[in-house]
Amino acid sequence: MATEFEQLYDTILKRKQETEEGSYTAYLFEKGLEKICKKVGEETTEVIIAAMKHDKQELICEISDELYHLFVLMAECDVTLDDVSNELAKRSQKQGNLKAERKPIEKY
Repeated sequence: MATEFEQLYDTILKRKQETEEGSYTAYLFEKGLEKICKKVGEETTEVIIAAMKHDKQELICEISDELYHLFVLMAECDVTLDDVSNELAKRSQKQGNLKAERKPIEKY
């Protein structure tokens, strides 16, 4: 049985192949990569704002929007869920991969 992620991704792929009138997904594909990237950026900002407000329900909604737009971007760029899953599996095998602390942001 397909997960919600798989079902959503499959629906997005169908909209890419078979344009459906009134479909927001089809609209995004019609507008192209630049529009899709702008939406990903916009949704990222909304996720950050919701997190900073400590509003769990809003955060859940914004993360859902973000994931949808990321899936559209993936479909536009021919990246599959398996591609991402395989990359995450490779990364989970790494050990001792701590990154250096970033410098604090200076306030002006």
